[in-house]
Amino acid sequence: MYTESDIRQLFPSFEAELVTGIVTHASMRTYKEGELIMKTGQYFRSVIIIVNGLVKIFREDEEGNEYFMYYLQPGQACALSMICAARQQMSQLKAIASEDTEVIMVPLEYMDKWMHAHKTWYYFVLENYRARFQELILTIDHTAFRKMDERLLFYLKRQQETLKTDILTVNHTEIAKELNSSREVISRLMKKLDENGAIRSLKNHQVQILHLDIG
Repeated sequence: MYTESDIRQLFPSFEAELVTGIVTHASMRTYKEGELIMKTGQYFRSVIIIVNGLVKIFREDEEGNEYFMYYLQPGQACALSMICAARQQMSQLKAIASEDTEVIMVPLEYMDKWMHAHKTWYYFVLENYRARFQELILTIDHTAFRKMDERLLFYLKRQQETLKTDILTVNHTEIAKELNSSREVISRLMKKLDENGAIRSLKNHQVQILHLDIG
């Protein structure tokens, strides 16, 4: 488990009593890249806070098709886990570790207690609600009402900004699954982006982002 010093470094605004509470009552868990963190239909007993790594959030339909929604990065919490845990509802989203990831698991009983006792926890929860809602609206704006080539541009741009690198490892089958398309369509659009100078194909399934105009 992280020490109080570690928690203060991750969340400098948290009160000393809140930091002590997290160290005392929360637990740490590590997930390997590709490991399932949260599944559709799951009941929550804890609130999940990312401290290291990267998590992908998906919406899954009744037939098992997945649609990429947004990332969770260090310092962020899964707002859905907060809502579902508080209301004892099942998860409507799926979370997978995009790389080796460490999370803090805050037991449900302390979430509501800390909301009343600690203003910094209250604001932390509200900010995560707001941020995830904004990301959701952005995703809808750039996917639901746009053609597949525009959706692919948005997807690549988000990868570039989230991973903070211009060199991306791309898997056409995975992208097609996350954008609810086909591998053939994604491969054709990636080739077109390469020909138009938006990206440059490299070895080992990597591409270099040169210029992405998502409008």
